[in-house]
Amino acid sequence: MKLNRSTDMALRIAMLTAASPARTTVDELATQLALPRSHVAKVVQRLQRLGVLVTIRGRSGGVAFAEHAGELTVGHVVRAFEGDGEVVNCEQPACPLVAGCRLRGELRRAQAAFLAVLDGVRLGDLADGAAGPLLLALGAPPVRT
Repeated sequence: MKLNRSTDMALRIAMLTAASPARTTVDELATQLALPRSHVAKVVQRLQRLGVLVTIRGRSGGVAFAEHAGELTVGHVVRAFEGDGEVVNCEQPACPLVAGCRLRGELRRAQAAFLAVLDGVRLGDLADGAAGPLLLALGAPPVRT
């Protein structure tokens, strides 16, 4: 299964904000992740509605990882961004093999297994350990020696 670009961006934004103890801005996220600002803004909005991020308006506002978002799973985010659709659509166009096809069931099983694995990964775990400092170094100017 291939994740769409919005899902990929959402997971990257969640990881980066989980690692950061301070608020950040949409502009900073876009720069750090080398993503278009307009796309980042849309994804941040969706993550806020999911309870992954909190957004604060105003001059000293910004974006932060929500207090209990670390307990949410990657599977939760993937489902929210990808939807519940099947890997293949056997109805559009109508497949002449649908009556006797065994592939559709196996693809459903594979998709369920994929999501089950992601349900075992908490967002907070993605920024733990050595990953946190690495995430925070994204977009930072190189260290000169």
